[in-house]
Amino acid sequence: MLHPVILCGGSGTRLWPLSRSRYPKQFLPLEGDNTMLQASVLRAAGLPDSDGVIAVANQEHRFLVAQQLREAGVDSFDLVLEPVGRNTAPAVAVAAIRALAKDPEAVLLVMPSDHLVRDDAAFRAAVTAGMPAASDGRLVTFGIVPTHPETGYGYIRAADSDEPVRGVEQFVEKPDEATAEGYLASGRYYWNSGIFLLGARTYLEELKRLRPDILEACEHAFASVTEDLDFLRLDEARFAACPAESIDYAVMEHTERAAVVPLDCGWSDLGSWATLHAVAEAGDGGNVIHGDVIAEDTQGCYIRSEGRLVATVGVEDHVIVETADAVLVAPRERVQDVKRIVERLKADGRQESDFHRRVYRPWGSYEGVANAERFQVKRIVVNPGQQLSLQMHHHRAEHWIVVRGTARVLRGDETFLLTEDQSTYIPLGVRHRLENPGVIPLEVIEVQSGSYLGEDDIVRFGDVYGRAPAMAASTEDAGSDASA
Repeated sequence: MLHPVILCGGSGTRLWPLSRSRYPKQFLPLEGDNTMLQASVLRAAGLPDSDGVIAVANQEHRFLVAQQLREAGVDSFDLVLEPVGRNTAPAVAVAAIRALAKDPEAVLLVMPSDHLVRDDAAFRAAVTAGMPAASDGRLVTFGIVPTHPETGYGYIRAADSDEPVRGVEQFVEKPDEATAEGYLASGRYYWNSGIFLLGARTYLEELKRLRPDILEACEHAFASVTEDLDFLRLDEARFAACPAESIDYAVMEHTERAAVVPLDCGWSDLGSWATLHAVAEAGDGGNVIHGDVIAEDTQGCYIRSEGRLVATVGVEDHVIVETADAVLVAPRERVQDVKRIVERLKADGRQESDFHRRVYRPWGSYEGVANAERFQVKRIVVNPGQQLSLQMHHHRAEHWIVVRGTARVLRGDETFLLTEDQSTYIPLGVRHRLENPGVIPLEVIEVQSGSYLGEDDIVRFGDVYGRAPAMAASTEDAGSDASA
């Protein structure tokens, strides 16, 4: 049986400010209506003999992954949570261990969650071509047929053959331009896609032979796995002891079982704003435009507005990206340096590296509207049937005004309903909870007032999502009452 494995890690810093560490590019609809994660899952859904999805994600993104899988119509999935990132070799190992627990003949289709594939039919045909080799003990990777001498990707040199599955002669690092041109001319080199098709048992056997330390740590971490709602939590201490290594360095570059299937499917890793410009359909002047944009005498630009009007005059070969709380302007040839901006934001302790103004939570989202000394205003959206945690504050009071839907409010010993245009007051020190009992999203304007409005003024007493019983400046749940 084929088991799709979706690797959901990565922070997508090169696509800042649209991609943030708490809401990175795999959760965004960069091309089309589906997010990159959803497109990856649906791509595998049409394959024959495919079983439930195994997603490997970090703990911070667990609710996002589960929600997006359900929105994509995926009802059967295992979501394995990594307490710390340890790269792809351990991630594939824990997925293999999980798959073998259900299917002793499991074959894994390992896919990053943030890649673009324009031709799903060609992708599925390549997977089908590689299945016999994977079932026969080969570790199959997919080599992208290069379209230009790219210096940003690693390459795979394939054996000289016309067969759909070919031997691997060498994995090579990112080349300089002259070397890349030679690779392209030879016709035997392919871009390393990071997509794999391999028997779960075969992979673990090779990992045991080549990197027994990684396998041992993963087995120990999975032996103490705990089930939490939809999640499988790996033992934190044991998994943290695992060496961090990619599947390429740990296994593929050293195994004699490696094979490659050439793949021509309109693939891109969407690794930068320049890449997004290159893969999109350009309009007048070679511009790629999203959102509310007026471009006058502008050529060769990628311009994206997430809300406000963006207007340009006399601009060439630039990337301009507007979000609610940040604007990026950079020459297209310099967009790889966006990560330097993210590094500066982190060094300065600014939240724009991690969060959007709208922050997503398992129950919905909240967005800052205004803040000043002694007060701040937020817009809270609670999804149908969801609720915030039971909590209280020591230094602030809150007003809630319902602008859409119906709210069930627990305040002290009272429980009551509020409908549109009704409001309530939550005094300082009183336990409270907000819930949406209806079938449409609940929208509430929250006005906080008090002497201290810091993120650590919250005590949690109960939570249906299994989060910590109390919060003190938690990076996972930072963000006022609406973050709980």
